[in-house]
Order: sequence, then C-alpha cells, then structure tokens
Amino acid sequence: MSTKKWSIRLALPVLALIYTAARSQEPAGMTERFRKMSADAEARGLTEPFKGITARGTVDPGLFPVRSTGVSTEPVRKAAAAFLAALTPEQRKKTQFAVDDDEWRKWMNQDFYLRQGSGFIDMTDAQKEAAFGLMRASLSAKGMRLSRDIMKLDHTLGELNNNDFVRYGEWRYWITVMGEPSAGKPWGWQLDGHHLILNYFVMGDQVVMTPVFLGSEPVIATSGKHKGTSILQEEQSQGLKLIQSLDDAQRRKAILDSEKTGNNNLAEAFKDNIVLDYAGVPVSTFTAPQKESLMQLAGLYIANMDDGHAKVKLDEVRQRLDKTYFAWIGGTSEKSVYYYRIHSPVILIEFDHQRPVGLRHLFTGPPVPNREHIHTVTRTPNGNDYGKDLLRQHYARQPH
Repeated sequence: MSTKKWSIRLALPVLALIYTAARSQEPAGMTERFRKMSADAEARGLTEPFKGITARGTVDPGLFPVRSTGVSTEPVRKAAAAFLAALTPEQRKKTQFAVDDDEWRKWMNQDFYLRQGSGFIDMTDAQKEAAFGLMRASLSAKGMRLSRDIMKLDHTLGELNNNDFVRYGEWRYWITVMGEPSAGKPWGWQLDGHHLILNYFVMGDQVVMTPVFLGSEPVIATSGKHKGTSILQEEQSQGLKLIQSLDDAQRRKAILDSEKTGNNNLAEAFKDNIVLDYAGVPVSTFTAPQKESLMQLAGLYIANMDDGHAKVKLDEVRQRLDKTYFAWIGGTSEKSVYYYRIHSPVILIEFDHQRPVGLRHLFTGPPVPNREHIHTVTRTPNGNDYGKDLLRQHYARQPH
C-alpha cells in the first residue's frame, strides 16, 4: 500500500484529536469549530461524484440486476412510515431528504462530526421506540443486539472519560430517511453516530445494506452502567482461526505485512471512490473447509441485516468465491493485533484493531493498536453502495 494512502487514512483521526483538545480549551466556540471541521471533511470527501469502490478504477458492470428477491420489505416500509409519523413537522423537515441526495454519503465516525436528522438524544420515549421499530424491522436479532450494544458502549466510553457525555453517549446517534417509504419506489434510511453507521436502501423487495461501520472503544465494558457488554469477539476470533487454518504457501500470499503499527482500514468515511486492487490469497486456492470458514466469517457481517435479505446477499457472495481474496496484516498468535480483509466484486469487509483514541489516557507508551478499539467496515464495491447502481437502473427505466 502506498504512503499516500496511509497519510490520507490517518489525517481525519489526527484532526479529531487536535480539535478535541482545542474544544476542551474553548468550549464556547465548540459548535462553530466543529461545524467548520465537518464542512471541510464533507467538501474533501464529496469533491468527486459517486463512482464506488473499484479494483482498477473502472466499475465492473452487470453485477447487481434489478430483480425480485421474494423477500418482503413491507415491514420496513411500515416501520419507516411509523417513525416519520412519530416526529413533529419540524423534526421531519430536517430528517427527510431526496432519495438521491448526497446526504447518503455524509457519514463519519469521528465524534466531532455534526450530523443531520433526528437524534435519539432529542427524541421522546415514543419517538425512540418508533426509531427502534425501524431498526428491528430492518435488522436481524443479531444486528439489533449488536447495534444497541455499540450504543451502550459509547456510554461506557463517556464514563471512562470522567463522565463526558457531551462527546460520547448512548443516545448520540441520528436517523435520516431518504425518499418516501414506498412499496415500489426507491427509498432508504441511515443511522449515523460515533461507532455505528448503517445505510439501508430499499427498492421493491431488494435491499442494499452498505456502507456499514461497526466498532467501539472499548469493545468490552468491565465496569459502569453497561458492565458485561461485549461486541465483535466472534468476528475477531473467527478471522484469526481462518488465517491459522491456511497452509504455509497460502499464508505467505495472505499476509501483506506481519507488523501492525497503525490503523489499516481503507474504506471508512468519505472513501466511496477508493481504488483498492485485490490483494492477499485467492480464495480459489482454498480447500472446501477453508472456503466454508470464509463464508462463515463473511456471514457474521452480512447476518446483521434481516434474515431473508442476508440469505440473498450470502448467495451473491458465494457465487463469486473464486473471485474473492483474503488479506491479512499483523500477527497470527492468540493475543496478536491484526487487520483482515475479504474482497470480491460484490463485497468488501474490513476488520481492524485500532490505535487508542478515546482511551489514550489509560495507556502508557506509544499509541499502538490494541484489542479494545475495533473498527469494521462492510461495503458493496462496483457502484452499489447506498444502492446507487439499483437507483441508476431505476432512473434509466423511469426517468425523473
């Protein structure tokens, strides 16, 4: 990977640290300062029109046909309509955007980012329940539990920062709705917050749930209100088991670097158009059990969406196993820190042990990656993040 890519990847976290310090010194100017930081990040990230993540700079066509999946999206439509109905007219005005609005692309996990929509922090209990109803209709039981646990762990992060619930908190997550919830017309919704970002596009009975950002710092609460909450442990352990199952020749191809000293995720906020070539070991060289292990690992991420559409996506991924690659950075022992990537024409999954940020004050020595700060990203390459390719085909058939 080039130095340029690494420098771009690290720029926003560094800015976040700088301005977090500045905010503590100048609380009166916090909102305006963060507004400028957010606008600057959006201006940089949205300079180019959306193309999508590609392997060589051009989109592979024909990967995402408009078709019937046979899985109803009516429960999601009803839940979205109920959520909008629960809002006041003023809340709806700032929550609802056009289905092709750039608001889809305006998400970021840094805590300084000023978000659009209706925040849980400002909702009544009835509005919160309607928002959770939308999430429950769209996600699997696993995905819903994981989402709530991530939100709870953001409260834990606040507790570990002298009860700082201005920067962190369970309710500092915002929902926007794109388009009008419909049985036939395209629409969708987004949840945006510190360590949980969900994009859920609906067209007919087709669903695209990417980009998805999941993470936390810490990933296990050992104290406080939500003591015992734990996330992403299976994604961590199954990834390690997969690399350990490879033979020596496979490992030599899979491991891009045995040393991990920084953050490695490449497809986070405002990286919609990155060119990321396939790297690592071709899954076509895997044994049948190894291929099944990779599918089980990918399934941990895909299974956060509702069960019916998760099966549709898993089938799509399985059909392209021989065009899939598995890459690794870091050690392979039981206590190692590492990054791994599953990359095919129809899915990109990244798992990364990150440097400490919100808990930096609890560590001595250099800020090296640790197992208490994890980021994961799931993307649909070749132009179908946010359902963009499906929307393009819809407009081609029914011009607007």
